Amino acid sequence: MAPSPSEIAARLPGDDLVAPADVVMDRAFDLPAAPDVVWPWLVQLGKRRAGWYLPRSVERLVPRGRRALRHLEPRWQRLTVGDVVPDWGGRDATFTVAAIESERLILFTSTRGRTDLTWCLHLTPAPGGSRLHLRLRLAPVRHRRVAEVLGGGFDLLTVAGLARGLAERVA
Repeated sequence: MAPSPSEIAARLPGDDLVAPADVVMDRAFDLPAAPDVVWPWLVQLGKRRAGWYLPRSVERLVPRGRRALRHLEPRWQRLTVGDVVPDWGGRDATFTVAAIESERLILFTSTRGRTDLTWCLHLTPAPGGSRLHLRLRLAPVRHRRVAEVLGGGFDLLTVAGLARGLAERVA
């Protein structure tokens, strides 16, 4: 779950859109499949799309209608700059695709209240499969410490669920 020092130091698309960021959360994990296998699963992420992947053991606790897909869905395989993807962060919470490079990255932007954010999913080949580096940047953040501790803890749990759920799907 922990990104390498070089991943933390790397410049990613979107870093300049929320700059300076008050809070930056970097997460990274390996997947047992090549980027061309992982990519279609990333493209279909989102509420009212394929969902937000969780491992089977956790999804059993989620109502059937809110579980994420366990198959690739052709209608969700098209994602372009400007597309809006609903999120679970509130009734009106959405992400907008700001950049997309096939089998490499998806950059989302959003505004939550008065806070702007970017969320970059950066996919690279790795020994035995792929590496997914996720970076969330937020500003302005009124209570940085609260965002880092509580928001960071929530982010860590959701990304850990995504990592396990995605690994199950691409294996």
